[in-house]
Amino acid sequence: MAALSASISGRTWRTRILESWVSLNKPFYYVILIVWAIICLSPLYFTLVFSFKPVSNAYSPPLWWPVPFTLQNYQTVLQSTALFPVWVVNSLVVSIATTLLRVLFCAMAGYAFARLEFPFKSFLFIALLVSMMMPGVVMLIPRFLIVGPGLIRGGLQLGPLNLPTGFHLLDNLGGVILPFVAEAFGVFMMTQFYKSFPKELEEAAIMDGAGRLGIFFRIVLPISQTQLITLALLAFQGEWNRFMEPLVLLRSPEHFTLPLGLQWFHGEYYTLVTVVLAGSLFNTLPILILFFLFQRYFIQSIATTGSKEG
Repeated sequence: MAALSASISGRTWRTRILESWVSLNKPFYYVILIVWAIICLSPLYFTLVFSFKPVSNAYSPPLWWPVPFTLQNYQTVLQSTALFPVWVVNSLVVSIATTLLRVLFCAMAGYAFARLEFPFKSFLFIALLVSMMMPGVVMLIPRFLIVGPGLIRGGLQLGPLNLPTGFHLLDNLGGVILPFVAEAFGVFMMTQFYKSFPKELEEAAIMDGAGRLGIFFRIVLPISQTQLITLALLAFQGEWNRFMEPLVLLRSPEHFTLPLGLQWFHGEYYTLVTVVLAGSLFNTLPILILFFLFQRYFIQSIATTGSKEG
């Protein structure tokens, strides 16, 4: 009886500790989420605050509130150069074209890795994963050579044929679009999704006489809507904010994208901080709108992409 009482007492003690932790863990998690949300939102908040302060009062207290309040910074961004609308249009062209092409090519490549058998499939997929680990700056010079003058100056001579090794698209929006029409992460993401895709639908379509392209465009793509929208959001965000490649590939101000054009307000010996921050909000606003409109698709895709059929 004594042993039984001790066992019951031990279980009761452990049960009470577990119940206490269950009652405390929810507030604890909420505190962590609130602190993390404040840390993540503070840069956006201070960008908004400083964009409404005059240039002469940029660092004057109070720093938590725009006093004195002004809209002059936004007027400066819109009126100081006639190229600002051109930069916005260039960013839209680059972002939309790259997004559409990347979604199509990544979906096709992901479906091929998930469903088709071809030589060196495993090696190519491993090489794809390795490329995801490489810093973007490592690829900057090869991209410049391929988009611009070519890997071999004057082209590759094969008998009477002279094959160019570059696209000669420097200072051209096509040169910013071309290197990013496919991306390793997008291919990997779609591959993981298509591995969980039920084969029965494809087998039924094959029995009805559908070809591989017909199956892909008529069955696979419509069912992949959530993943495709998520990939499109990630692609659009990346291209809209891309700075390094346009800086290297574009030379004329009329060809600049918006992130590159905002450097117009950086001088050699000074920076109009409040004006730059006001301009950066023009660059941030479309991304925020897209995210809040499509966040449901983004969350659904993240939750299902990792699943994989056994």
